[in-house]
Amino acid sequence: MAKIVTPTEDALTSKVWQMADVLAAHGIGNTDYLTQLTYLLFLKMDQERVDIFEEASAIPEGYRWNDLIKEEGQELLTQYNKTLEELKKQDNLIGTIFTQAQNKITQPVYLRKVITMIDEQQWLIMGGDVKGAIYENILEEVGQDTKSGTGEYFTPRALISAMVDVTRPKITETVCDPACGTGGFLMAAYDYMKRQSNDKRKLDFLNNEALHGTDITPLVVTLGSMNLYLHGIGKDSSPITCGDSLEKQPEVLFDVILANPPFGARPSGAVAIDRPDFYATTSNNQLNFLQHMMRLLKDGGRAAIVLPDNVLFEDHAGKVIRKKLLTEFNLHTILRMPTGIFYKPGVKTNVLFFTKGQPTTDVWYYDYRTNVHHTLKQKPMKRSDLEDFVQCFHAEDITQRTETYNAETNPNGRWRKYAAADFLNTDKIGMDITWIKADTGDNDMSLAEMLDTISDKAAKITSAVQQLQALLANIEE
Repeated sequence: MAKIVTPTEDALTSKVWQMADVLAAHGIGNTDYLTQLTYLLFLKMDQERVDIFEEASAIPEGYRWNDLIKEEGQELLTQYNKTLEELKKQDNLIGTIFTQAQNKITQPVYLRKVITMIDEQQWLIMGGDVKGAIYENILEEVGQDTKSGTGEYFTPRALISAMVDVTRPKITETVCDPACGTGGFLMAAYDYMKRQSNDKRKLDFLNNEALHGTDITPLVVTLGSMNLYLHGIGKDSSPITCGDSLEKQPEVLFDVILANPPFGARPSGAVAIDRPDFYATTSNNQLNFLQHMMRLLKDGGRAAIVLPDNVLFEDHAGKVIRKKLLTEFNLHTILRMPTGIFYKPGVKTNVLFFTKGQPTTDVWYYDYRTNVHHTLKQKPMKRSDLEDFVQCFHAEDITQRTETYNAETNPNGRWRKYAAADFLNTDKIGMDITWIKADTGDNDMSLAEMLDTISDKAAKITSAVQQLQALLANIEE
């Protein structure tokens, strides 16, 4: 066994990334590297439970860390492949971590390098905040890899933090993210909730029962489950399950929902949505996720959900859903977000905050979009950028809110109230509101980001032209 050393968090993070560079030079991308790191790290920590704490191994005999590290060359690859095949058949946490596991490091010499790096540390006795921070750093870096598509809608941590701060989940409540990705919302909620009590029963509930997540992509489920596990959440079973949230009606309801569901079309091969509990039938993925989350809430439960602009103006199904939100939920707040905060250029989003079981009287808008410019590299959004919104929100008592907008004295005030009746009395119940005059000056996008935006718009135009051509061809026939 390799000699154990104890580097600092920064030193270990640097070491992990140096290995990523080595592997990248030999055709192994960051996503594949992170996945294999996850599998191997889990095996190593299981072995440490046996060696340090004299606990029973959770891994079947013959497929443990010590069975792996004694092999070399082709035998090492063979043992690793056999291990992955065996562990993805297991139940509970192991089966979740190793969901559809595959080896992406096919050269023994590089697999050995990663194993040696992991074997030089004692991970289990490292603080959860430390090893969790190392892993989250890697997740975020991988999320910025737009070429792989893994970070297309990676939710900025600053936005997640602000959403959790105003939603205020309690340590005794249940929290759900039905499109949880790598677990960013669940992790932020956990950090917020765990500071509320030192009571063992409440902390046990938080660690083992409070958090619930689902994602349809096996790789993402693996990464999210490991992220939570490294923070001490879900020792025996993961709070995250692999599945299609939209496929069936919810069997369990939740106190709090925090989410950024996927935009665009449903994944290829996904089951067609046939939900009699939905308010409207639509192929719009984000509208279906919104309906699902409205159904997931307990009476009195509250939600904070990132959704694209079309949710506020889409006709037909969109109109039906918005009417439900205004009449059977308290859609009390809409935070309008700028472009430049997601790894997909040009995405315009809003955060909808609502409570189930009471009609909406007023909808408060905070315009953090108009004349706000962020980029991912030169000017990323920080938590402090949203502090004025958090203060205006008055989470402790939303009846104490005061508009900063005034038609005469402050027409560019970002915090403004609209009566729900004003929306309900319009034909389409459109809620795509803007009142601040936009500057026409330069934006802060880099050349690369401008090119990405142009390419994205060009692709959308090409797609629209192709659809029109197909429509015309059908008409002519």
